[in-house]
Amino acid sequence: MRDLSTFKGCPAPQPVRLEGRFVVVEPYDRDTHLKALWDGLGGMEINPLLTYFTQPDFQGIEDFDAWLTTVQKGGWVTEVFRDKATGKVVGMANYMRPDPANGVVEVGGVAHGPAMSRSPLATEAHYLLARHVFDDLGYRRYEWKCHNENEPSKVTAKRYGFSFEGVFRQHMMSKGRNRDTAWFSMIDSEWPVIRAAFEAWLDPDNFDEAGRQKRRLEELRVEIAAASS
Repeated sequence: MRDLSTFKGCPAPQPVRLEGRFVVVEPYDRDTHLKALWDGLGGMEINPLLTYFTQPDFQGIEDFDAWLTTVQKGGWVTEVFRDKATGKVVGMANYMRPDPANGVVEVGGVAHGPAMSRSPLATEAHYLLARHVFDDLGYRRYEWKCHNENEPSKVTAKRYGFSFEGVFRQHMMSKGRNRDTAWFSMIDSEWPVIRAAFEAWLDPDNFDEAGRQKRRLEELRVEIAAASS
């Protein structure tokens, strides 16, 4: 447990460029990224992809543009994911609701386009985002929240090492309906094991010649935790 007697808070997250082996995480820039991100999320197929986002369905790229502008004015730091192999924009996530005084920030507004499916891109992108929060900015708590009906998001959160903390009932309205929100987090004392598991999973030796994983992220985390206890 960190000694908090001299804790002075953390810097607020700012737009940042982070590079891995498979993906580049880069700050959203409207002129550079709007059309590329819209296309990378499937164009008008974005609405089924973002079923559990709270905003109304987009009628076109203009609505998507307006929404991105609004959330950034509201304090979100939008980061886009670029596939290093193709150079294409393939997804996004946001640093949200920062509480620098207490060292807490959320990752949300997460959207993985079709090109991220069955690839290491998403895992590496979220490793880079979490590493920046804990190692560069010194945060104590990193949150993931989602609609409680969004089973894929809950599975993903657990796979990355977030711990389920409970459900906030009737937390908000989403597309004119009630939303119960599932809360997950990882904290700084857990991060060394989570980081080591991410790095072991992303190691080239963990992939066969066809690019398939040899070891699952979850089993690596359990192994590393046991070895360090």
